[in-house]
Amino acid sequence: MFQIKDKIFWVGYKDWDLKKFHGEEYSTHRGSSYNSYLINDEKLVLIDTVWTPYHEGFVEELDQKFGIDKINLIVINHCEVDHAGSLSYLLEKKPDIPVYCTKKGSEMIKKHFHKDWHFNVVKTGDSIEIGQYKLIFIEAPMLHWPDTMMTYVQGANLLISNDPFGQHYVSPHYFNDQVDQGELYYEALKYYANIITPFNKLVKNKIKELKSLNLPIDMIAPSHGVIWRDNPMQIVEKYEQWCSNYHEGTVTILYDTMWGATKKMALAMARGLENKGVPAKVINTAKFDKNDIVTEVFRSKGIIVGSSTINNGILSSMAATLEIIKGLKFKEKVAAAFGSYGWSGESVKIIEEWLRESGFKIIQEGKKVNWDPTGDELNECIAFGEVFAEQIKSYVM
Repeated sequence: MFQIKDKIFWVGYKDWDLKKFHGEEYSTHRGSSYNSYLINDEKLVLIDTVWTPYHEGFVEELDQKFGIDKINLIVINHCEVDHAGSLSYLLEKKPDIPVYCTKKGSEMIKKHFHKDWHFNVVKTGDSIEIGQYKLIFIEAPMLHWPDTMMTYVQGANLLISNDPFGQHYVSPHYFNDQVDQGELYYEALKYYANIITPFNKLVKNKIKELKSLNLPIDMIAPSHGVIWRDNPMQIVEKYEQWCSNYHEGTVTILYDTMWGATKKMALAMARGLENKGVPAKVINTAKFDKNDIVTEVFRSKGIIVGSSTINNGILSSMAATLEIIKGLKFKEKVAAAFGSYGWSGESVKIIEEWLRESGFKIIQEGKKVNWDPTGDELNECIAFGEVFAEQIKSYVM
């Protein structure tokens, strides 16, 4: 428990051991936190809970510090089990506590927990007086689930934002100005790239709506990671940049290789890009964390993707990477393909098809090399990188 504002407490759980999230889909190199908040006003209000495995300790501490019987209402901003996972255990002890959530939230909570609790459905603009403070609800569907909403605590100038503006990042500290800024920036960017990107248009509209409400905001408290209290709107401004088909002008070369030939091609292409002044990063998809790869793709204006041909297809790490990229629906990025082969050589064509289906514009014919590249063929790969660089510099997004 940690006080973040007058009468307002963080009552979440810091998961230092967490290395994977969403099953095995998301890497959390720096752990994460499940942020729950409690407002001890004239009404005692709990906003969100913690992930299911930690329900007992969470509820027992709440009971010891505040008394479960004294909770007047629970707000569930989003029913994913990292936020609502302790709800069932909590309501076993006092099932008549009203649960405030969106209409979609009530439907999804019933599907998750198979209980018909005392739901109070709210929509944007609905509010509750709780004493010194007033809660105002703001729906945020598909940021990143259909039921997502935010709760604004009027009087405290506090926006409890749920998943938007969060990071999978745990720290001894609670606030953004207390942690390493590079770590924080990277984890916030990675979170956006891997989780929020498909909803760029909705993010843009939601930020526009939030600004139109003219709510004074001193603090933004997400459901994961640290709380933004120092210039809290900085993360909103970052979201405005990131949701606008963001890139940093770089190129990422993704490859996988069987015996090193495709790797030689990748490194030669990187040299060609650098010859023309375009920063390039070379990543072996079999060796890199897939979420870090996605983050680099997010930062890139273009990608060059290569794989050896195997069994008339492409290497498995590349297939998995392309599947993730396809689902994230990146916009306004360009690409090209390459690869080595022994006898059939389908990899370049397969990669190009996958990139097109993922929304990338192929701006250059793919490069194939039979067996190990000769010195002349490596020079051709350097030239390939140089041409890609020239095209990407002139390409208007």
